[in-house]
Order: sequence, then structure tokens, then C-alpha cells
Amino acid sequence: MYQRIENYDEKVTEKLMEVYHTVLENIGEDPKREGLLKTPERIAKSLQYLTRGYSQDPDAILNSAKFHEPVSEMIIVKDIELYSMCEHHMLPFFGKAHIAYVPNGYITGLSKIARVVDAYSRRLQVQERLTHQIMECIRKALDPLGVAVVIEASHLCMMMRGVTKQNSVTTTSAFCGEFERHETRSEFLRLIAADLH
Repeated sequence: MYQRIENYDEKVTEKLMEVYHTVLENIGEDPKREGLLKTPERIAKSLQYLTRGYSQDPDAILNSAKFHEPVSEMIIVKDIELYSMCEHHMLPFFGKAHIAYVPNGYITGLSKIARVVDAYSRRLQVQERLTHQIMECIRKALDPLGVAVVIEASHLCMMMRGVTKQNSVTTTSAFCGEFERHETRSEFLRLIAADLH
């Protein structure tokens, strides 16, 4: 028998349900009609899931798998899917993050890089800040010779409201240390653009 197991804060869920019940009324809907009976609860749980990054510690994530290794070559994790919500309209933006660092005695588990992306993206965000938060977290936790972060994302606040541009993609970048050198930065950008697999 199928059983879905979910963990949500009951008090938060109840408060959000009340708010979204009122929202439905204010936009002219009937929260008592069949299709909307459970909508406030669904939204309350969805919002907690979509913003679960507030309860995660990105520094602790990296430090939980920090290993001493005498490696000094660039390590790249590219095409990391990310899903976030624009803090201005609370509409989703989604895309990919490409991250590299040059170790300085320490490396971290590859999955931890993706988890850091999740921890910061699962909050109300702007892409520009998200890019720098990821870079700073890796810099602080691993003290590498350099860090590079590039994010490419599509924003529903531009696609389904306002200017309604369907094909626009926003690219942001942050570089520190070795990646401020033209040669290193160019190698990173070439490698994330290449189809090597």
C-alpha cells in the first residue's frame, strides 16, 4: 500500500492555510468549492518545501565532507539544476549552475556542491545574490586558490507577467582568486561550454 511521508511544521502549515484561504477569497474565488478545498493546505506545504533552504546550513554541508588531498587542478561540477523563487514576485526561476574551484589542500564531496546550490536556491532570492552566496560559501569552507560560479536561469516573473519575454535567459557570474586571471577564467568558461560527455 502506498503511503506518502511528509514532514511539515503543523503550526506554520495552519497559519499559511489561513492566509491562502483569505487570498483565494480576495481574488474572487470560492475556497469552499470542491477543487479548492485542499488548496490552502497544498500551498502551505509546497511553500515550506520550496523554501526549505532557510533551515539548511551550507557551510556545515561542505564541512561534513571535507578531505585533505594534494590536488591543485580545477574541479568543475556543471549543469547543476536549480529551482528558486524570485523575492520580488514569489514566482519561480530555474536553470543551471556551473561551479569550479582550485583546491588548496582540501576538497569536498561532489554532491555537497549541489547541496549548497539547493540550500541557497531554496529561499526567496535574486539570481545575482545567489551566485555570490555560493561562491563565498565555497571560498570560506575550503579556502581554495579560486572559485568560479556561473548561473543561467529563466525567470517566470519575466515570462508570464510584466514584459512577457519567453526566451530570455539571465546569466550571472562570480569569480575570485585564480579565476580572476584571464587564462583560468577562459579555461573554465570553455569547459562549461564544451559537450564532453
